[in-house]
Amino acid sequence: MASKTEVTVEEKLRALYDLQLIDSRVDEIRNVRGELPLEVEDLEDEVQGLKTRVDKLKTDVETINYEITSKKNMIEDAKALIKKYNEQQKNVRNNREFNSLSKEIEYQELEIQLAEKHIREHKAQIEQKIEVISETKEKLSERETHLKHKKGELDAILAETEKEEKALLSKSEEFEKKIEARLVNAYKRIRGSVKNGLAVVPIERGASGGSFFTIPPQIQVEIASRKKIITDEHSGRILVDPTLAEEEQQKMQELFESIK
Repeated sequence: MASKTEVTVEEKLRALYDLQLIDSRVDEIRNVRGELPLEVEDLEDEVQGLKTRVDKLKTDVETINYEITSKKNMIEDAKALIKKYNEQQKNVRNNREFNSLSKEIEYQELEIQLAEKHIREHKAQIEQKIEVISETKEKLSERETHLKHKKGELDAILAETEKEEKALLSKSEEFEKKIEARLVNAYKRIRGSVKNGLAVVPIERGASGGSFFTIPPQIQVEIASRKKIITDEHSGRILVDPTLAEEEQQKMQELFESIK
């Protein structure tokens, strides 16, 4: 049975740097979108909130109109009772009955006055709510227009980049499988903790990429030998030599062109 070919350190470094280049390209694509997805999501939430508010206000108006109808019916009932009591007063046998009916009439007249007062208050409430509905609808229309514009922007960007991003994410997963889990986890941990998500960087002018701290010549020689994985003591990034980086950049550029 043939033994499994052992992956060299250089092959690991190349795979890690390729993974970095792929993930950096995905970062660039997402940066082009910027805050647009969040803006669209916020606008969608705002539009939904305004629609809910309009619906609630309309329901409030319906409820108040029901109350007005109820008060009007109460007034008609009270008027009917007053008419009835007036007729009864014509046939009373004593003052006590007359006074009792007079109190009933007075009570119904007060009920009418109170109901009319409530109707005026309810109508004022309706006017105020209709005004708020109008203002809310105006704002809703403005936000819907803004949302449509932002969604158009986002859709245009997605149309240009979605296919490439999906292909790159698939490639990223492929390259992760070529690297042992320990190194992938270290790469992701570093990538999540450093600026611009750069976990694997080449040496540039004697310093690690993105850093001003010089790499000692002896360490640079070790990195160039590609015999072990070396990290920058200041940033924690994994370091590769410029020649390896240039070779992988050219290879990855061809890949990027092929999947656009």
